[in-house]
Amino acid sequence: MQQQARSFAIHAHAEQKYGDYPYSFHLDAVAALAAPYGEEAVVVAYLHDTAEDTEATIAEIEHKFGPKIAACVSLLTDEPGANRKERKAKTYAKLAQVHGPNELALVVKAADRLANVRACLADRKESLWQLYRSEHKAFRTSAYRVGLCDPLWVELDSLLSEGAFDAKV
Repeated sequence: MQQQARSFAIHAHAEQKYGDYPYSFHLDAVAALAAPYGEEAVVVAYLHDTAEDTEATIAEIEHKFGPKIAACVSLLTDEPGANRKERKAKTYAKLAQVHGPNELALVVKAADRLANVRACLADRKESLWQLYRSEHKAFRTSAYRVGLCDPLWVELDSLLSEGAFDAKV
């Protein structure tokens, strides 16, 4: 199912880019971080941006990958809003309510944010790193669950700590 999800997502994202890279670069990075958490985590990782950034729908994802995968992708899809701050506030409120089997979405959300932070450090995008840093407290409050994916959070907290951007020169 992992390869099916990767193929579906790459096709859905088509010619989209992740910075200077094909979008598959980001999807593969998130999937690699999610891999220790199981096959479903990898499937959700590949699909996590499809409903938000492509013509793919949650209904289509449910039909192809089942209700649990679709529910997790739906949780990872930003809520509508006038700007990033409003969208993220609504999305974080939604994530704060997640419990039970759908906590799989929180693993992928942490993997996604960690992949994004690693990329902005590697590409020296300080303004994007500062944005993630400014959102980190609210993000962590909504998405962190003790023992769920602590290694991802340890690295994410470290990479967003004061001075981390300059230390990665």
